[in-house]
Amino acid sequence: MAVNVLVVDDDPGFRQVAYALLRARGMRVVAECADGASAIAAVCAHEPDGVLLDVHLPDQDGMSVARVLREGRHPPRVVLTSTDRSPWSGEELAAAGVEAFVTKDLLYDTDLARLLSP
Repeated sequence: MAVNVLVVDDDPGFRQVAYALLRARGMRVVAECADGASAIAAVCAHEPDGVLLDVHLPDQDGMSVARVLREGRHPPRVVLTSTDRSPWSGEELAAAGVEAFVTKDLLYDTDLARLLSP
């Protein structure tokens, strides 16, 4: 059974790259969003197994979105991503319900299926 993933990033080019990468690894992208508010709504609508979530969104940061998702009925596994290094410790990420932080340049070499699978 395929892992259902939501991709959240304000850059449409990155969303296309992430979509292709996830599909090539056997995952199914159920929706794409460009901001935090639509990401929260999409998680409620699609109940994905995982969310690939950018840190820098136009309306709120990815860590804030992750905290909201953690409180939902069916919290997905969240992988935060950015071009910058993580300013948060592993404990802070775990407390927010984040499985991992991966810089965008390392996504190709990361086992996303393991991180995003229920």
